[in-house]
Amino acid sequence: MKRDVGQTTRDLRRHNRTSVLTRLYLHGPASRFDLMRATGLSSATVSNVVTDLVSDGLVAEAGLLDSDGGRPRTLLEVRPGYAQVVGVDIGETHVQVGLFDWTLETVATATYPMEEGRPDPAVLAALVTAGIDEVTVKAGADASAVLGVGVGVPGVVLPDGLVHAPTLGWSGVPFDALLRPHVQAPLHLDNCARTLGQAEVWRGAGRGAQRAIVGLLAVGVGAAVATGSPSGVTSTTSEWGHTVVEAGGAACRCGSRGCLEAYVGADAILAHYGQIPGAPELSGTGTEARLGALVADSARPGAAAETVRRTAEYLGIGIANLINLLSPDRVILSGWVSAAMGPSMLPAVRDAMGRHTLDYLSGSTALELGRLGPEQVAMGAATLPVHELLRPGSRSRI
Repeated sequence: MKRDVGQTTRDLRRHNRTSVLTRLYLHGPASRFDLMRATGLSSATVSNVVTDLVSDGLVAEAGLLDSDGGRPRTLLEVRPGYAQVVGVDIGETHVQVGLFDWTLETVATATYPMEEGRPDPAVLAALVTAGIDEVTVKAGADASAVLGVGVGVPGVVLPDGLVHAPTLGWSGVPFDALLRPHVQAPLHLDNCARTLGQAEVWRGAGRGAQRAIVGLLAVGVGAAVATGSPSGVTSTTSEWGHTVVEAGGAACRCGSRGCLEAYVGADAILAHYGQIPGAPELSGTGTEARLGALVADSARPGAAAETVRRTAEYLGIGIANLINLLSPDRVILSGWVSAAMGPSMLPAVRDAMGRHTLDYLSGSTALELGRLGPEQVAMGAATLPVHELLRPGSRSRI
């Protein structure tokens, strides 16, 4: 059988470029010597790859590093200005679109409130298109020149592009097909918890972790298990919100009872507060505003403080279950509910987590809040086109 030597050579060159670029992207500036040790490539191969990456604008020199007894080594780093990416957060309360450079620094954002409940997929697709136009115009960018557009949805994206998102009332929605005719750049869809987990390990509180679990707390509750290695990060989702924390407990919208989401999801938190006799009416309209008011009121004794305490207890139980099952070295609480409630309830969550975690595991897992800011889920979605570029064998613009 005749081998395609040219194809094999091109594949090997692409693999070498990907190995060097991934090392620089995920772990920061490095010398050529560092790259040799990390990738196992020869000095000549690393030198040739670096020369090509610098010539193509992906990598730039980042100063000198002193070495013991020898000449200073030149540090190399990825070049943020090489490309821009778009990330889209399809939330339960809003659509947020972010434009980022390809190292995930925010360039511009646009947020649109949406009708809660069962939003029309075509309406959301139109908001996404409008958001892409808005952020590219704000930044003076060319929408057709971005590296790609990533879309994070609160549900499962099947290989054929159909989306199943119970929190939105979607079952088999062809959201990919609704967007593709209006998006000029390569389009990628995935579960928002998985992509958020990837972003937290690349750029957030999970950086450097061998195994991190990133919990996404919003109206729905999800989690991603992100496993790091020298060659990259693997992030997979889990239906954490639908693990049972109380047999025969509160009704969950999935049809079961006692699910974690029925205690720590935003709607569930507000529903519990509303059932407490004498609880004052919360100010504001909409889920996010009312939850913010609840957190503000929890600073003094009363129904709001009791609701935060109860939420922390169930959340700690849910985290302990994850630790007992998966032994992560880090658990990160992200999502807008975490941002709103995390600072006030984190000590109580840690207490509940400690009481329900096996003794020999309790000291080996750190619990932290996410660090990616208000555009965290959109940033997670923006990792999709970057991941495609870094993927071994990718034929993207590298």
